[in-house]
Amino acid sequence: MSNVLRYPTPPETSEPPVWTGTGFLVGDRKQPVLCYDLGSSGWSDELTEFHEDIGDEDHYMNVASREYALSRMERWLSNPEPVVLDIGCSSGYMIKALRRRLSDATVVGADFVRGPLEKLAAAVPDLPLLQFDLTRCPLPDGSVDGIVLLNVLEHIEDDDAAMRHVYRILRPGGVAVIEVPSGPNLFDIYDRQFMHHRRYRMCEVLRRLRAHGFTVVDRSHLGFLVYPGFWAIKKRNRRYLNSSQEQQRAIVLSHMRLAQDSRLMPWIMRVESRLRDWIYLPFGIRCVVTCTKTV
Repeated sequence: MSNVLRYPTPPETSEPPVWTGTGFLVGDRKQPVLCYDLGSSGWSDELTEFHEDIGDEDHYMNVASREYALSRMERWLSNPEPVVLDIGCSSGYMIKALRRRLSDATVVGADFVRGPLEKLAAAVPDLPLLQFDLTRCPLPDGSVDGIVLLNVLEHIEDDDAAMRHVYRILRPGGVAVIEVPSGPNLFDIYDRQFMHHRRYRMCEVLRRLRAHGFTVVDRSHLGFLVYPGFWAIKKRNRRYLNSSQEQQRAIVLSHMRLAQDSRLMPWIMRVESRLRDWIYLPFGIRCVVTCTKTV
C-alpha cells in the first residue's frame, strides 16, 4: 500500500498543495504549514508555553506515555511503510520518537494551535505539518495507517465528533493509540488550568470507541503505581477550584515542578512498564486504548 498522503486543498485557494520535502507548494507560494478551517479549542499558544515551562519533554509521565504509544504502534501497524499522523503534536516530542523508531514511516504532525507548528516547521523543515480542528478534519477517508492521539480529546467539547473523524481517516486495518486523563471525580485546578472539558473512565472510553466502529485490541492505565499519591493531591486541589486563576496556576506549577525534579518517578514508571507486560493495570492517572479499524 502506498505511503503517500493526499493533502486536501486549503480554504481560499483552488490549487492542490504539493509536498516538496521542505514545505508545501500552494500555487506559487511555499508555506511550512497547511492551514484549514478551525472552530473553538481548549488549547492555546500560552498553554503550550506554560506546559513546557516545566520540562514537558522529560516529565516522567510524558516519557512513559510516548514509550507506550510507540510500543503499541510497533506491535499493531501492519503496513511496512505506513503513514502515521500525530494529532496534537505540539512541539514535536512524539514525532521525533516516531521518526526514530518507525524509520520507514511517513510521519505527519497536526495541531489546532499555529504557534508551536511554526516553531516545529523551522526546527524540522522536512516534516509535513497541518493545522486543523479534529472535529472538522479535512483529511480524506481511509488516508492514514496510524494515529497517535495523546491527551487531546479532553480539550475538545464534541469529542464524539473527533472520534468519528479518527475512525473515518484510518485505513482498514489501521491503528489508533488514544490517551486521555482518568477519573471524572478527580477533576481539579490542573484540569481547569489546562482547559479540560472532562476526565474519563476506561469503561466509558471503550464503550464509545466501540460504538464508533473501532475494535479495541489493547488497553491499560499509566500511573498505576503512583496513583494513591496522585489521588490525594487531586482531592486536595479540588478545594481550590473557586480560587483566583493566579493562585490556581501557581499551585499547579509548583506541583508539576516538584514531580519533574523527582529521581524516583522515572524508575517507578519503568517498573510499571514491566508490570504492564504481564497484567492489566485497572486504574491510574491516564487511560490508554489501542484500537483498530476492522478490515
